[in-house]
Amino acid sequence: MSNTRSAASQYLISITIIGVLFFIFGFVTWVNGTLIPYLKIACELSSDLQSFLVATAFFIAYTVMALPASWVLGKTGYKKGMAIGLLIMAGGALVFVPAAEARNFNLFLVGLFIIGTGLALLQTASNPYVSIIGPLESAASRISLMGICNKVAGILAGLIFGAIALNDVDGLEHSLAAMTEADRAARLNELASRVVVPYMVIAGTLVVTAVGVLLSPLPDIKEEREEGAGNVVVQKTSVFQFPHLMLGILAIFLYVGVEVMAGDTIISYGKSLGIELSKARFFTQGTLVCMLIGYVIGILTIPKYISQETALKICAVLGVVFTVFALSTSGGYSVAGIALLGLANSLMWPAIFPLAIEGLGKFTKVGSALLIMGIAGGAILPLVYGRLIEVLSAKGAYVIMIPCYLYILYYAVKGHRVGRAH
Repeated sequence: MSNTRSAASQYLISITIIGVLFFIFGFVTWVNGTLIPYLKIACELSSDLQSFLVATAFFIAYTVMALPASWVLGKTGYKKGMAIGLLIMAGGALVFVPAAEARNFNLFLVGLFIIGTGLALLQTASNPYVSIIGPLESAASRISLMGICNKVAGILAGLIFGAIALNDVDGLEHSLAAMTEADRAARLNELASRVVVPYMVIAGTLVVTAVGVLLSPLPDIKEEREEGAGNVVVQKTSVFQFPHLMLGILAIFLYVGVEVMAGDTIISYGKSLGIELSKARFFTQGTLVCMLIGYVIGILTIPKYISQETALKICAVLGVVFTVFALSTSGGYSVAGIALLGLANSLMWPAIFPLAIEGLGKFTKVGSALLIMGIAGGAILPLVYGRLIEVLSAKGAYVIMIPCYLYILYYAVKGHRVGRAH
């Protein structure tokens, strides 16, 4: 009985620590939706496409650093690796200070890349941890719980940074054209300086959290097991011998791309419809609230009522439906269609990730790193969307989402089984 109680206590502590880390993920990730229109004004960017480089700099770090992150985790273990990731993120946050003082967009991008680098290390460790720490069939439910921590942080980040960075920005934007060069520079310098204190606070919080993780009783997960299907052990010599993982990487790539588009472009989309930033800045929170609703549904239903595969099928179909709705309506209804994509996207990561790493055994860390590389979809697809705006329109460019959701539907129906014995 005491061993059972001790195991339950250890499980609770571990899940709580990982929950705190997912809160941090959400805070620093979803603030990008506010940074995109903010930096476009503060750094006098010429186009939406250029401003979407905020997402590119942040998410491309996952592709560049995921495999090195796997190597680091192999040397340090999960706990030390998480602490290192947090410290790297703190360094990236501090880069925002000189970037704001110089009002240098490229330096902002460097800071975002460094933060993304730290997150790649954290994500590579924490996602398989949540999957492995309990029964695999309920992994989607646990990841959904982590998703709630993530999206609550994202909602708070948008509200806090929106109030700080975009306060009275509509009036400022309208008055800039009439200002003298000196007054214009002074006002934009004041606007840029608004992020200095918040990012210094973020850096300090990340350092404290890193120390807390090092001192915590969080155990390292041992996963050097051979891949098996039923009672048959299947020997593998390379992570690339798992087709369901390779297809899962593409599914993650497309999913993250549509998720970032739904959350990070919706403010700019609202502005393109003539909605003032003072109102449009809340649109990302609408997307995140829809994701929260989806996570709660996932926790209540997976695996008791529906499987991870079924949840993924439903979400993919909803993605197509809501995208078509956004494309075929106008004004606030169209914006609502993009926000509702949060509901469609909510259970995709919790379902795709455990399906893709199932049966990897000793290749789990490397497989996880490859899946984390798929997060590059958040770097590339928003740029494709930005380019399509110039060819089509801010609304018409969302058509790119439909084939993405159709592929995810394929993965839910068949792709996750390819190459696996059942």
